[in-house]
Amino acid sequence: MAHRSGRHFLQIPGPTNVPDRVLRAMDRPTIDHRGPEFQALGRDVLAGIRPVFGTAQPVIIYPSSGTGAWEAAIVNTLSPGDRVLMFETGHFATLWRNLASKFGIECEFVPGDWRHGVDPATVEARLAEDRGHAIKAVMVVHNETSTGVTSRIPLIRKAIDRANHPALFLVDTISSLGSIDYRHDEWGVDVTVAGSQKGLMLPPGLGFNAVSQKALAAAKANRLPRSYWDWEDMLKANATGFFPYTPATNLLYGLKEAVAMLMEEGLANVFARHDRHAEATRRAVNAWGLEVLAADPAEFSSSLTAVVVPDGHDADRLRSVILERFDMSLGTGLGRLAGKVFRIGHLGDFNDLTLMGTLAGVEMGLRLTGIPHRAGGVAAAMEYLEFGNS
Repeated sequence: MAHRSGRHFLQIPGPTNVPDRVLRAMDRPTIDHRGPEFQALGRDVLAGIRPVFGTAQPVIIYPSSGTGAWEAAIVNTLSPGDRVLMFETGHFATLWRNLASKFGIECEFVPGDWRHGVDPATVEARLAEDRGHAIKAVMVVHNETSTGVTSRIPLIRKAIDRANHPALFLVDTISSLGSIDYRHDEWGVDVTVAGSQKGLMLPPGLGFNAVSQKALAAAKANRLPRSYWDWEDMLKANATGFFPYTPATNLLYGLKEAVAMLMEEGLANVFARHDRHAEATRRAVNAWGLEVLAADPAEFSSSLTAVVVPDGHDADRLRSVILERFDMSLGTGLGRLAGKVFRIGHLGDFNDLTLMGTLAGVEMGLRLTGIPHRAGGVAAAMEYLEFGNS
């Protein structure tokens, strides 16, 4: 394969570009994970990650993908035959439902159109009907990576409270943590699931569970077997900075640096930056005359934008041409959206010029593939970035 000059534009909604600082931090010899040097690292990352989740509670770190963190949340809090309330907000909500079902969890899966997030009124109504409290957990994907729709976690928490229901609240933040405002403690979440490869700006390989005291109490009572995923074993070892089995040491070096970068910028500034780039992207899409998949502006994602291509045109052909001609990867349509949408990731280590290059690649690709559109999307985004906040 011939060498291609310049850098590859990885504009899928994760894994995201890994900053040079994080790469350099990981480029170290692996150390003894039972020694004092590792103990200091373990204590640093276990404490340092908590503010990113907005919690003073424990955050458990696994050598895993986000799917592993999903499984850990389930096997530590639920028992076979338990009923949970879930919502069809997109492809990843569906996969989490499928995973829960494999453990004998009875999933009440509220149908959705993949264009809207979780309706708080539906949560309240369903829980109010459940007078016997058969529902043990409400499980929600905060930011649906397949659709670019963000569910409103604080409103869902209020809906649970209005129903006066004791269900646990489990939230997937895999494509929102470190990119979209999130507050585990303040919003009354019991288990927050996350992964390393998106807003945390790391390669894939770390999964996270932030856990409340209510969730820890549920873990002591549940009947699902677990070993690798056992919170109790992890927390016992974590208390002294260690892990019960071999950790991903070099990823932990990277995590320490990534958290330092987020704190140096300030989380409020990180979220504002993502909001700004998302708005600029949507303005480009509107100027092109194309459609953003997310239907409710209150649920627009700041991590990614899913764009609908006109009927009779293939989003995957557009992606293929852009990759071949401009060395840029865009996200594919998943599940029922295959071939119908492409996804622009604008999260992680990202700035104005990166966004402009991304949108220029999309606009050139639209022309090359003959997808009906108007010119001027890049100009609309640029105008917003220049003058939108002045």
